[in-house]
Amino acid sequence: MGKSLVIVESNAKTKTISKFLGKDFRVLSSVGHIKDLPKGKLGVDIEEGFQPHYITIRGKGPLLNQLRSAAQNSDKIYIATDPDREGEAIAWHIAEEIKPKNSKIQRVLFNEITKTGILKGMSNPGTIDLDKVEAQKARRVLDRLVGYQVSPILWKTIYRGLSAGRVQSVVLRLICEREVEIENFTPQEYWSITAELKGEKTNPFFSKLIKINDSEPDIKDQKTAEEIVGQLKTRQFVVQSIKKKKISRNPAPPFTTSTLQQEASKRLGFSGQKTMRVAQTLYEGLELGKGESVGLITYMRTDSTRIAEEALTEAREFIFSAYGKEYLPESPRIFKVKSTSQDAHEAIRPTSTKREPKAVKKHLTADQFKLYELIWNRFIASQMSAAIFEQTTVDILAEPSEMQQRAPVYLFRSTGSIVIFRGFLQIFEDFKDDNEAKKDDTDIIPENLKKNERLTLLNLLPKQHFTKPPARYTESSIIKELDALGIGRPSTYAITIMTIISRGYVERESKQLKPTELGRTVNQILVQHFPNIFNTEFTAKMETELDSIESKRKKFKQVVTDFYLPFNSALLSADAKMDEIRESLVQSTNEKCPTCGRDLVVRWGRNGQFMACSGYPDCHYTKVMNEDAAKTDERCEICGKPMVLKVGRFGRFLACSGYPDCKNTQPFKLGIRCPKDGCNGEIVERRSKSRRIFYGCNKYPECDFVSWYKPVNKKCPSCGYDYIEERYTQTKGQYLRCPKCKKEFALNFENL
Repeated sequence: MGKSLVIVESNAKTKTISKFLGKDFRVLSSVGHIKDLPKGKLGVDIEEGFQPHYITIRGKGPLLNQLRSAAQNSDKIYIATDPDREGEAIAWHIAEEIKPKNSKIQRVLFNEITKTGILKGMSNPGTIDLDKVEAQKARRVLDRLVGYQVSPILWKTIYRGLSAGRVQSVVLRLICEREVEIENFTPQEYWSITAELKGEKTNPFFSKLIKINDSEPDIKDQKTAEEIVGQLKTRQFVVQSIKKKKISRNPAPPFTTSTLQQEASKRLGFSGQKTMRVAQTLYEGLELGKGESVGLITYMRTDSTRIAEEALTEAREFIFSAYGKEYLPESPRIFKVKSTSQDAHEAIRPTSTKREPKAVKKHLTADQFKLYELIWNRFIASQMSAAIFEQTTVDILAEPSEMQQRAPVYLFRSTGSIVIFRGFLQIFEDFKDDNEAKKDDTDIIPENLKKNERLTLLNLLPKQHFTKPPARYTESSIIKELDALGIGRPSTYAITIMTIISRGYVERESKQLKPTELGRTVNQILVQHFPNIFNTEFTAKMETELDSIESKRKKFKQVVTDFYLPFNSALLSADAKMDEIRESLVQSTNEKCPTCGRDLVVRWGRNGQFMACSGYPDCHYTKVMNEDAAKTDERCEICGKPMVLKVGRFGRFLACSGYPDCKNTQPFKLGIRCPKDGCNGEIVERRSKSRRIFYGCNKYPECDFVSWYKPVNKKCPSCGYDYIEERYTQTKGQYLRCPKCKKEFALNFENL
């Protein structure tokens, strides 16, 4: 009898699984998909019920021959690709290829790469879930129909090589619409008033005006604020009430794919793509010394917060022994789960709480340890007791005198809280980054305050504010938004975001996602001509439709047909308006063509927007946009001609004006001296492989200065340092910070 064959998806798993199964099993890998739709053509037969024409991926031929040969010489075959739709589709393609050699094929699922998980999966073999395969096929066909039939419209109207996507274009739309909101936002002035007070036996404290005659203050200008301050100076401040109450805060559930990406972005600074890449290595298995190889976390593509009974028991035992009885709820916490196809899996958790992060740290890379610790801490915290706070609210009345009985009534309030019992916070603290707004002064409540106590007014502090526009999306917040809207799959969010960045539709500015001019133009075309296809409601509905195929409520052909009929109608309409679309992108200018005298217009080309004669094709005159602004004082070190500023695929750069005779280029300089001692270089703008902008010295590799934050060519008003940095947080928006003294400043240099 020959050995049994186990086929997995990833090479990284083969060694670990082989150790658990022993010498009677041979473990091979498909290295991902073996088949896909062909590149360069649609690959979907619309007339024959939208059937896809899969072909073997280039380079996978020898691997397929190896799998066929191994199957022929095996007693049984177990296909153990990942436990999701994508893995099911891979399993089906593998089975179709090896079935002629050996039809004794069974499907097994490994939720975790541990001995227990592997043996449990092997003891419960089943068959390939064809409904999952059909759901994945529908997604692939829909994505191909959109990508291959809408993209040519962008090629004909803007330039060749652009792409549209069923989900990526909706993400682009969200980012573009947020930018329009920001641009159209009109700040509204308002004022707040804070009183600095002191009791007979207290330290000074602050209290904020919250009511004027039982209504919220509506102080629109400085004059009104000063009038109120004038009235308050004559008032007696009296403690009206002191209320204390206990508040409990429950822990968050263990991670899903979406929440893991969000939290890793906020706490660790990981991109979604990096988070999923590192999580994959933790799932697939790592060497922990003494020949032990094991997966540290459960499967990381899941929408569920469900936890297996044995994992709950192990977590509760750990909490009891490590923290004590008071940190353990009477019964395990059960979290509400989504009713989606991905709920077949558990939440993301450690495969064993006994493998504490500090115990395995020496076997992990720095990134693996950070992510594993985050997952481990969140899981343990999710089963711990609630944190208990005592909240104190002090209401203070600014009493009018007998002569002011008809004057407005002003009510001030101070609210503070202290932790009585830390509970889950013992292991999973609330997140606060270095740039988070400082604690409000009114959060500090002094001891020894008494009801009806008369207070001494030390100061009144009127402060001007302006309403702020909505914040640009960050990678974390766009993932949260997509998850809330039910758009796409959390496992593909990272790839989707990277796609629109690599296409040049969106760029990262600090941590924010900002649409480029190209991105806005692409979005304009798609929204104008496919309004019912590239919108959040329709895209979310399609996710539900795909789930309905997996749950047998609908058939593949029905779902794809229902999508394609309105889509094709919009496609034909857009195709008929091609000239109209192209002309709508042409912008008029006030300049005349120096060759023929006709008007110059702005058009799109491969390298972005440029100016051209409206008399084309009779006149071929073109010129660079903002040609005068493009000139610099830099001289080419090769030929001596002036350098000009250009924008390419990887951002701004300097190029010799003598091109094509001289092809010299240089990074874009910011005009700021490198801060490294002894270096005479300048800071230049660069881009990483992921197209993220960063800043470094032009003397690299001799000088290793690098910064993710944009340097601003202004001296620090506090310590006089040569430059300050532009930063961004969700709480503060954009602001400036000195890299030396760490002082923070508003963009107009008002100290925060």
